[in-house]
Amino acid sequence: MEVRFTYTARDDLRRLPYNVQKRIAKKMRFYAAQKDPLRFAKRLVDSREGEFRFRIGEYRVVFDVARDTIFVLKISKRDRAY
Repeated sequence: MEVRFTYTARDDLRRLPYNVQKRIAKKMRFYAAQKDPLRFAKRLVDSREGEFRFRIGEYRVVFDVARDTIFVLKISKRDRAY
């Protein structure tokens, strides 16, 4: 699978500390390399912001999946994610 970031998600990532940026990027590469990355994801009840989310430490990565691409929509801290 391929991972693509929206402009909003890219800005969210840039605002984070460098070590957190590296951790999220590494984990997203791991998920993309899996045969079924959605087994690590949780489906969101309210899909207005996105269909799924990954938990990476205290951060949440909200995303949608289309064909073989993960579209990252938003990255935020857990207490402000939803």
